[in-house]
Amino acid sequence: MSQTISKQVEILLVEDNPGDVRLTTEALRDGKFYNNLNVVGDGEQALAYLRKEGKYAKATRPDLILLDLNLPKKDGRQVLEEIKADNDLKRIPVVILTTSRAEEDIFKAYNYNANCYITKPIGFSEFIKVIKSIEDFWLTVVKLPSE
Repeated sequence: MSQTISKQVEILLVEDNPGDVRLTTEALRDGKFYNNLNVVGDGEQALAYLRKEGKYAKATRPDLILLDLNLPKKDGRQVLEEIKADNDLKRIPVVILTTSRAEEDIFKAYNYNANCYITKPIGFSEFIKVIKSIEDFWLTVVKLPSE
């Protein structure tokens, strides 16, 4: 079942690994939906982007956030906690996309109200499949909140 989305889907990728940024960009570019992928490389930039501070004053509110946990400056755990504690941001779905398989990280992510937790696969084709499945679920099945 194919669905047409009339507006562009805004996605914020919070990722410091250039290889993962490239793979995610490629997977989403070949996807079913017209999307605008914005990328920031650390937790401080992510929060500045979401709060439209400094150079991000004209940033577009994302419909979906893909968040790595292991980030420089402010890690993804702190970023998630701040997003979900902020009344203006807490309804934006946050997908944790990380290499961490630690039960403690999974537990904390859900405690801070992550919408889902996905461990990044190692192989190229598996990584692409994961991004496609995120796209299929979050942009086809789920009704995202509007601003």
